[in-house]
Amino acid sequence: MSEKYVNKGAFMTKTGTMVVVDETNVDQIVEDPAMRERMKEQLRVKPVGENQVLIEVECVGVCGSDVHYFHDGRLGSYVVEKDRDIPYMLGHECSGTVVDIGSAVRHLKVGDRVCCEPSVTCGRCDYCKSGHYNLCEQVRFWATPPVQGCYMKYVPFEADLCYRLPDGMDAVQGALIEPMATGMYAARLGRVTVGSTVVILGSGCIGLMTLLSCKARGAGRVIVCDLEDIRLEKAKELGADDVINSGREDAVLRIRELTDGRGPDVVFETAGSKYTIAQTPHIARRGGRIVLVGMSAEAEISFNFGQVMAKELTIKSVFRYVNMFPTCVRAVACGLAPVEKVATHIYSLGQIQQAFEDSVHKKNEVVKAVIRFTD
Repeated sequence: MSEKYVNKGAFMTKTGTMVVVDETNVDQIVEDPAMRERMKEQLRVKPVGENQVLIEVECVGVCGSDVHYFHDGRLGSYVVEKDRDIPYMLGHECSGTVVDIGSAVRHLKVGDRVCCEPSVTCGRCDYCKSGHYNLCEQVRFWATPPVQGCYMKYVPFEADLCYRLPDGMDAVQGALIEPMATGMYAARLGRVTVGSTVVILGSGCIGLMTLLSCKARGAGRVIVCDLEDIRLEKAKELGADDVINSGREDAVLRIRELTDGRGPDVVFETAGSKYTIAQTPHIARRGGRIVLVGMSAEAEISFNFGQVMAKELTIKSVFRYVNMFPTCVRAVACGLAPVEKVATHIYSLGQIQQAFEDSVHKKNEVVKAVIRFTD
């Protein structure tokens, strides 16, 4: 198997440093023998299991969680531990082509182009059986320590979690199905429907995916707030009716003006900022809804529950998504959600260090980076 497929991949060897190696040059590039052997084991292409497929990766998105692990070595309670995880492979927003299939796989064939839902759950616990598999305590999610990611040319994966891309959908669109699933799940939890007035706090990738999802579900008015003009310009391009630079004007006051004093039906917090999270009950209308999507670095945040109770607000929180991939694939395929416009920068695998550094230091330029494996 490994003779047929010469694998290559990108590994984080320490915080802030990526190394790209393949099976033919790892001995020359990596000095540490233990790290070298771990890389070889990760790169070794083994025969697929009966319910698996082997994917030749085409594109992988650079997620905000990847950037946190790269820059900080952690995201909330998830920590990249040196002895356990390094060398660490990031990446979970994947699209590619099936090049081998297990004996029990029936819904896919060699040559199919797919996107991948990057979480393997137990399927047996109460959460899985009740349809809340995103809460499974045994989940193995790509690029969430200690689970390795998929910045690798050949990746084996569970066939049931691979969704065939329709003809005409390209690899960048396929890779962006995963972040769109979060936005679509948030819109569903927020009960966005035809004519809804929506405010989205934060217009990074997930904020923009939430925008596209709300528009696809028929939202009548979407207001987006952010500190970066480039992100607000992208939001406007993708269909936002109004944008507000929160660094230059009072967002709460401006939203009140734009909604004639009523406030929006739903407020989505996608930035993960303690400041915007605290704003949400002041923005939502009476009887409205708050959906918390962004993950804050702070575990505890001051929050005005007086406003929540006086307005009888409903608060929902989002952890990844549930059963969203088929919906998102159809929404993109029929043109309802032009997710490819979210990707502002495309890098080759050899440029992955630059891609991550730009994602950290050039937030006024890079809205969403995608790594393309094919030359």
